Amino acid sequence: QVQLVESGGGLVQPGGSLRLSCATSGFLLDTYDIGWFRQAPGKEPEGVSCASSSDGSTYYADSVKGRFTISRDNAKNTVYLQMNSLKPEDTARYHCARAFYGCSADVSPAQNDYWGRGTQVTVSS
Repeated sequence: QVQLVESGGGLVQPGGSLRLSCATSGFLLDTYDIGWFRQAPGKEPEGVSCASSSDGSTYYADSVKGRFTISRDNAKNTVYLQMNSLKPEDTARYHCARAFYGCSADVSPAQNDYWGRGTQVTVSS
């Protein structure tokens, strides 16, 4: 059974940092592209980042480039999202997702087939 469980969210002040983790099970992480998307109340899901399984390429939404970093530890079946210089507009529920159809340059959530319940990130003073 495919499972993805996120953790690490919370309340942080603007300019602060958080590191999200995603524990995966039920599939071989090293054979799949994996990513993150977020969803704020009343808004459509927005792709954030994706990491390729084949060549190590990473992709980011323009809104987070230079601030967020995705990484994966296949041995631990875990994916991370390091978020720095957080802004109030980053407030959303963040979901880890298996990109069954592969990472796309626009990090579209349509590439995903499984995702976790998410972890809430709130950026506020």
